[in-house]
This record gives sequence, structure tokens and C-alpha cells, in this order.
Amino acid sequence: MKKIVTFVILPIIIIVLGYMIYASIQEPVQFEKQRKFRENVCVERLKDIRTLQVAFKSRHGKFTSSLDSLIDFYNNGTITVIRQIGSMDDSLAVAQKRVFRDSIKIAVKDTLLKRDGFKIDSIAFIPFSGGKKFDMTAVIKKVSGVDVPLFEASANYDHLLLGLKRQLIVNIKADKEAINKFPGLKVGSIDSPNNNAGNWE
Repeated sequence: MKKIVTFVILPIIIIVLGYMIYASIQEPVQFEKQRKFRENVCVERLKDIRTLQVAFKSRHGKFTSSLDSLIDFYNNGTITVIRQIGSMDDSLAVAQKRVFRDSIKIAVKDTLLKRDGFKIDSIAFIPFSGGKKFDMTAVIKKVSGVDVPLFEASANYDHLLLGLKRQLIVNIKADKEAINKFPGLKVGSIDSPNNNAGNWE
């Protein structure tokens, strides 16, 4: 019986314990790897939202709080582009009024976010979230007596890290909240102008 315990059961216990120790060490490592990967994908999408919001504001004078409006603007909207004919450095051409500026309207989808694999319909959704949409808000706020359009779009870690180890998600959220930071990824701010910066920048 002692031989069975020594040569069969004990090695099994050692292997199981070894695996459990290895798994407990690897779990946070794998979580961090997944978190970084998911954050990178999400950041790209938030940058796309920012690009469209800036173009939307240049056309309409304010940001939108509707992701559907942003998608419609991409599909059907236009932006005005100023082009200059001639060079201001050519004094003779300037004197003869052969230098002038002209404005033309170009379809948004022919100008912005032209890259392989870009799909406008996916812009509203937080990646890996099972279909949750970004939270997006737009306001006009008085700053030093001036009306300033502001927007923010965000993805909470609860949605972005869906399916990963729950306790590790709780820990990372608590770390962010402890230093008064948003527990997830966010671009822009409706509290104060921040040049539409992302909290990853």
C-alpha cells in the first residue's frame, strides 16, 4: 500500500499541485495579454469615432450624441474642402488676381477612414462585448463665457473585457477608480475641453 501511495498517488498530487501553481501564475499574464489586445482594437474604433465627430462638427457646428447620426453622416454626408489655385508667394500672380481659393464638397466616405477592412457599421459597437454599443454624449458647455461643443465616447471594462476572469476585471476597475480615472477607455470629455484626447494617450 505504501508503494502505491509513494509511486502512484504522490506523483499525481505533485503534478496536480504543480499545474495549479502554474495556472495561477499564468492567469494574470494571459489576462494582461488579452486586455492589451482588446484595448488596441477598441482604441482604433474610438479614434475612428473621433475622426468622424471632428468632421461632423466642422459641417454642423456641433458634435452628435447619436452613433446612428455619425454612421449616416459617413454614408451620406459631405465635407467642404478649401483648395488654393496659384501660389501666394507669386507676387505677380497675386497682383493680377490669378491666386484664389475655391471650396468644393466631397463625400465623407470618399475622404475619411479609407483603409482596408474598415466597416462603418461596426463603429458603434464595443469590440468583444457581445454587441454592446459605445456610450456617447455631446453637449455645448460654457467655458469662460463661450459656448464650446464637447463630446465623449467610452467603453467600460465590464463590456470590453467581457468573458475574462471576473476578479481581475474588478481589480483593474478598482485601481482606476482609486486614482479618479475612468474604468475603461474614453475619448473626449464633456466635463472640460481636452482637445478630444483619449485617456490612453
